[in-house]
Amino acid sequence: MITKSIPNLITVGNLFLGIVAIILVFNERPDLAAIMVIIAMLLDGLDGRVARALNAQSEFGKELDSLSDVISFGVAPAFIMYVVAFQEMMPAAAWIVTALFPICGALRLARFNVISGTPGYFIGLPIPAAGGVLSTLALFYEDIPVAVLLASTVVLSYLMVSNIKYPNFKKVGIPRGSIWVIPVVVVIAVGLGLIFSEHLSKIIFVPLVIYALYGLKKNVSRRLTGRKSRKRRGSETADDKKESEHSA
Repeated sequence: MITKSIPNLITVGNLFLGIVAIILVFNERPDLAAIMVIIAMLLDGLDGRVARALNAQSEFGKELDSLSDVISFGVAPAFIMYVVAFQEMMPAAAWIVTALFPICGALRLARFNVISGTPGYFIGLPIPAAGGVLSTLALFYEDIPVAVLLASTVVLSYLMVSNIKYPNFKKVGIPRGSIWVIPVVVVIAVGLGLIFSEHLSKIIFVPLVIYALYGLKKNVSRRLTGRKSRKRRGSETADDKKESEHSA
């Protein structure tokens, strides 16, 4: 019974870190708040793998995971960005954009739970990745204009509810015999986060934003390729018509 509860305990840890991140940012520690979101991402990536390794998957765990994700990767990153960058803006715009992010995250999770996607891909930017990008992007508030941060928040919100495909790495499993390594990995991650809180989150921002842009690039490339192929087919059809008219 205890073994079956391990994945849910990891998910609760994810939720706990999201709440801690909100508390930290209101205590003027956005760097540590961003680290809490990053560590929550690590736990979010582990709970499903542990559940599969222990054969402990359940609908309860699935729903708990979604609710935790809304807090840790929707509400917490939105508050981090709001506190460090949006408070000096016009209140209406700041409130709307801050609320938009977790709302789109919740919509994305609801869609994920009821619609089967393409094997090996997520439809829309996963909320953990979006939350990771937003919470680490907020740390650059002194170097990036508020208008850019505002636009970035809106773009990330859109990417979550879009139909853009993103690679799914969650299916990579963990052997049952290697589960004991998980607490060690989490402890090391927490230790590194606390020691290098000012730099680690900014470093992690780079691969996260690359992942977010990757799906966008693939979608644009696919659309351009589709247009070219349609134009090519259209020109071939026109040429065929001309040849038939000349032969006639």
